[in-house]
Amino acid sequence: MCQVMDQMAGKTLGRLRRLPEIECLFPKTVKKALSQLEKHNGLASVIAGGTDLINCMKRRDIIPKYIIDLKGIAALNFIEKDKNGKLGLRIGAMTTLSEILESSLIREVYPILTDAVSVLANPQIRNTATMVGNLCNALPSADSAPPLIVLQAKLKIVGLAKERTILVEDFFKGPRETILGPCELVTEIMIPPPVGYGVYLKHMLRAEGDLAMVGVAVYLTLDSKKEICRNAKIALGAVAPTPMRAIKAEDALKGKPLNDDVIETVARIASEEAKPIDDIRSSAEYRREIVRALTKRAIKQSIKKA
Repeated sequence: MCQVMDQMAGKTLGRLRRLPEIECLFPKTVKKALSQLEKHNGLASVIAGGTDLINCMKRRDIIPKYIIDLKGIAALNFIEKDKNGKLGLRIGAMTTLSEILESSLIREVYPILTDAVSVLANPQIRNTATMVGNLCNALPSADSAPPLIVLQAKLKIVGLAKERTILVEDFFKGPRETILGPCELVTEIMIPPPVGYGVYLKHMLRAEGDLAMVGVAVYLTLDSKKEICRNAKIALGAVAPTPMRAIKAEDALKGKPLNDDVIETVARIASEEAKPIDDIRSSAEYRREIVRALTKRAIKQSIKKA
């Protein structure tokens, strides 16, 4: 018995052992942060809210020699309308989830984002975490990804030599993998003007703060009588290696009357497009059934909002 307890204590102490010395850098501008990334290429990690990076470091998934803290870059904290009227809305990389949740502009114009943030983590984490950080972590269950995908949002990515924009749906390569280069930063989210109505629904084991077992975002554009679907975007989270579009389901809804038979068919197609796996939280079969149920519910709720 004592031997077993000694072994358990040893394992615990191993998990709690101190991290090696890490140097923290505090740039005041994006250019300075990019310079530091280039100088310490491959040895530095960027921290925004840090709610995920710190946990990864505790688990020894990653141990950077340098941490580049973006909190001092005030220019990256904003929520504002596009002055030219072309983008609709811009959200800075250092804008916290709480600031997004409290924004009357987002709540009135993009309520689907409010839906997502309200079920993302808990108030303590939302006070620190950022939406850009949630995307850059590239977890398949990232709650911010499906609603941004259906809104056709883009990310502004900058490096010292150039900058580019890319659709959120094209940002992910795999679990914890993105197209972001080692010396690049995402500086803002750019969302087009609203053209329809939508919701984000999430199924999770606990009432608050849990990762999504399944996430479904639906965004619809209807005809003037609100009887025909002119356009549809459906995105799924936590059911594939990356957040994904349910394109076949979208096509099955476009141009169709919004009756129960059509909605049921679209929900079934979405569940068939999902690519879930069996894991400790759920079976793949159960996740497909949840995709079907949430897609059906999200379509009906989107119609009611129109």
